[in-house]
Amino acid sequence: MPMQHPQIADLCRRDGRYAYEAYEFLFAALAHTQKVFGRAAPPVGQEPGPSHHVRGQELLEGVRGLALREFGFMARTVFRMWGVNKTDDWGEIVFTLIEAGLLSKTQQDSRADFRDVFDLDEALVREFSIRLKEDD
Repeated sequence: MPMQHPQIADLCRRDGRYAYEAYEFLFAALAHTQKVFGRAAPPVGQEPGPSHHVRGQELLEGVRGLALREFGFMARTVFRMWGVNKTDDWGEIVFTLIEAGLLSKTQQDSRADFRDVFDLDEALVREFSIRLKEDD
């Protein structure tokens, strides 16, 4: 995979806990979550405001939804390959990006927002189902 974001690649070299792809996925999940909750991303060059912000638990719902859509039953395996083993790990990724100036936060946001929100095995494996369209 070509490294499209040099700052993220640098973060991965300095802190090897998570794969580069986890950071990229987080950005995709953020956009997905903003769309789901009706909070469009700010225009390029504009600082995000309250109408763009998603809370940690909302973001985790977006992460789960996008992972199931993109990876299906393999979502849990993909997360493990990336070093993501619990919802707290997504919080660490988010706050690493905040500290690098690549994401923003409000005064109310904290790592605790991501702590033990749900069990990834439960959310990505046991609750996984394939929905077939019924023919009319």
